[in-house]
Amino acid sequence: MKIYSRVFCLLVSILMFSSLSISQATPPKQKEGIDQRVDALKDELIRIRRDIHQHPELGNQELRTAALVAEHLQKLGLEVTTDVAKTGVVGLLRGGKPGVTVAVRADMDALPITELNDVPYASVNQGVMHACGHDVHTTVALGVATVLSQMKNEFPGTVQFIFQPAEEGSPTGERGGAELMVEEGVLDNPRVSAIFGLHVMPHLKIGTIGLIPGAAMASSDQFEIDILGKMSHGALPAEGVDAIAAAAQVISALQTMVSRNIDPRYPVVCTVGVVRGGNRFNIIADKVTLQGTVRTLDAKVREDVPTIMERIIKGVTSGMGADYQFQYHMGPPVTSNDPQLAEEMAGVIESVVGKGNLLYPIPMMVAEDFSQYALKVPGLFLFLGVRNEEKGLVQPIHNPRFNVDEDCLPLGVKVMTHLVVDYLNSRSSP
Repeated sequence: MKIYSRVFCLLVSILMFSSLSISQATPPKQKEGIDQRVDALKDELIRIRRDIHQHPELGNQELRTAALVAEHLQKLGLEVTTDVAKTGVVGLLRGGKPGVTVAVRADMDALPITELNDVPYASVNQGVMHACGHDVHTTVALGVATVLSQMKNEFPGTVQFIFQPAEEGSPTGERGGAELMVEEGVLDNPRVSAIFGLHVMPHLKIGTIGLIPGAAMASSDQFEIDILGKMSHGALPAEGVDAIAAAAQVISALQTMVSRNIDPRYPVVCTVGVVRGGNRFNIIADKVTLQGTVRTLDAKVREDVPTIMERIIKGVTSGMGADYQFQYHMGPPVTSNDPQLAEEMAGVIESVVGKGNLLYPIPMMVAEDFSQYALKVPGLFLFLGVRNEEKGLVQPIHNPRFNVDEDCLPLGVKVMTHLVVDYLNSRSSP
């Protein structure tokens, strides 16, 4: 019954947002001007995206990408700051009269994946690929900066463009990403009132935008468990403590946390992704290391998970005569879309994509460190449809054959530009 209640609440939320009739603060002539400017940019957007795609760089190593971004912003006349949080770039665009500041965030880093796409702009950096669409995100933000720089006297306030490194993670031993960007003050000078971002979504068809009010993407935490046994000959198991057998029991028992220790109305995913142990085929292993992630959509549940995990690990290992060491590292928190901002901007988005093309997916268990910004200021994180089955563009992100329908580029620029302008217009003094 609780499941049906949850589905009912979700449907009510969708219907409520779908039927919104929100007065938009951008005059029709200004709207038309934005669309015309973006349409004229399409070929340039494709060129930029392919350039970035062809030269992917890993987290905290985005030197070429950052230089490309900084040069583009400087040519547009923005106030540019480089080397933010190692390789990040921030561009400040001031409008025609005083007003609030809104931020647009894009991530720049790629993944350690060897690209298998047979396209002229395939990665030239062996073992590195834009398999998560950050080339698209960066291009869209540059497109928004281009359009707004052409009409800066037509809107009030200020736009802060945040080009972030290391969303996928920093090299071992280094810090980076959104958390470090926030620490270095990208939301403070000037003080940002709201922040917008987007992510490509291969499950959504081209021409659509996904919006999830409230909790949209999961937190993502990492754990490492060392199961400590006692080594012995494989023929004499009673003289040792089998760390592999204990580890197998721990792996299974951890899933009872999800099914029996946490309210099933609050999704949790516990994944053991690494199992490493054993020395030789005829030796009882004395140590096994388990590594994995835990993802949640609720802050309180997230807080409870480490205690529950350790209780399970301790119970299993002590019952088998083994010992353990347990480390739990908090990663990006839940990405939540500010409900008021989502409600306000739903009508703006629908006016761009057309009725029926603003979709409301269910929350996702993948994570995004955009959440670090949204902890500080109201945030809105959208999902950009890039799927085109007729063109064979259907692969998921983090896949060596992932690619996008490049018609997503002008649509992404239009949506983000309209959001920024409408937000600034609606908060300007008469």
